[in-house]
Amino acid sequence: MGRQTWGKTAGALALAAAVATVSGCGSSDGESDAKPAAKAKTVSVEDATTTFQAAVTKFDADGGCLEQESGTCWEQMQALMKPARDLRKAMNAEKSVGADFWTDAYALIDTMEDGIAVGEDQGVPVADTEMAAKMSNRDDVFGSAHDLSDWLDEHPIK
Repeated sequence: MGRQTWGKTAGALALAAAVATVSGCGSSDGESDAKPAAKAKTVSVEDATTTFQAAVTKFDADGGCLEQESGTCWEQMQALMKPARDLRKAMNAEKSVGADFWTDAYALIDTMEDGIAVGEDQGVPVADTEMAAKMSNRDDVFGSAHDLSDWLDEHPIK
């Protein structure tokens, strides 16, 4: 009979410790008193648009991507993708228009993401055919970036 009582007591203590741990109680290092991490502040759509379009303008002013060899324009692709991602975050946070408003812009950013997902600059295909053109990810990134910049000019948010 003593073993049963001891077993029940130990089981109850283990259950209480598990519940206290899951609920956040029992921390002696003050972690439970800490406030949750602050949410990163999102820039406005207007600021994100300005930054993105400045990146596209810089790409053009620097001469674009003139090299045909693979891997020669990866840094330029990355330089356009980062502000595009920041723009998408700003669009997600913008409440003055509905999600449908951004459909075309999201599609262009998604196309850029598809081009970046390849993980490298594929260069310019040697053959001048429709199939060869689909073998490069430059149009996905650079072409969509320019299309998105034009779309943003046509759909300003202030």
